Amino acid sequence: MNVPAAEKALVLAEALPYIRRFAGKTIVIKYGGNAMTDDALKEDFAKDVVLLKLVGMNPVVVHGGGPQINELLERVGKEGRFIQGMRVTDSETMDVVEMVLGGLVNKEIVSLINKHGGKAVGITGKDSHFIRAKKMYLKSADEEPIDIGQVGEIQSIDPSLVALLEQQDFIPVVAPIGVGPNGEAYNINADLVAGKLAETLAAEKLILMTNTPGVLDKNGELLTGLSAKQVDALFDDGTIHGGMLPKISSALDAARNGVNSVHIIDGRVSHALLLEILTDAGVGTMIRAH
Repeated sequence: MNVPAAEKALVLAEALPYIRRFAGKTIVIKYGGNAMTDDALKEDFAKDVVLLKLVGMNPVVVHGGGPQINELLERVGKEGRFIQGMRVTDSETMDVVEMVLGGLVNKEIVSLINKHGGKAVGITGKDSHFIRAKKMYLKSADEEPIDIGQVGEIQSIDPSLVALLEQQDFIPVVAPIGVGPNGEAYNINADLVAGKLAETLAAEKLILMTNTPGVLDKNGELLTGLSAKQVDALFDDGTIHGGMLPKISSALDAARNGVNSVHIIDGRVSHALLLEILTDAGVGTMIRAH
């Protein structure tokens, strides 16, 4: 793509006020969807994260790995099951989750960021027990608890490990695995980890990368800006449902608990992160508390 030099200069000039405004600020990025499986988008993502770090921001990456977990479960002859958007996780599935999230996926992201000049370090909630969790029960229609195995609810996050890495100019890459009171591992929804981590770190922004343009209304039109009140109405009338429920709930909690702005962006768009953070355009839906 041959972009004239003058146009490139304009783009850089447009980015300047954003660089100034967000320098020194923490930005938590939930990395998932196609951006994690398409090779070109993976490279774009890694370059974007490195650039954000180089211009003075503190990106923290939290990743999922649903398709990769499903693939490995299939290979070992197990079927992935979901209830209310949450993966049912018996002990055998938990071993696969740990192998994929804490190993394969985490190390691939770390390696890509480092290849493009960053200093990424992969961690899970088990490291220094920084994500403490307890067993999560879902509620059925008649309010009865549903046991979905080793799926965790976050009890607390200790920000000191991530803060230490940030001080040393490392980029933390977090796998959403929590640890219980007896050292047992818990599979935690990556959107929930990203949201709670953004709150705990008092992040400037929480960015959730998805496979949709953002939050859509009933006619499939993009809603670019939403208040907490408007999001509640979308829950009530069923516009937000299925896999988007934990994502938007986590976004809403973060917005209500001190994260300045939450963005749900289309990870299928090349360099979506830079478009959202460093340009006037923005891509996706922004959620604020008020």
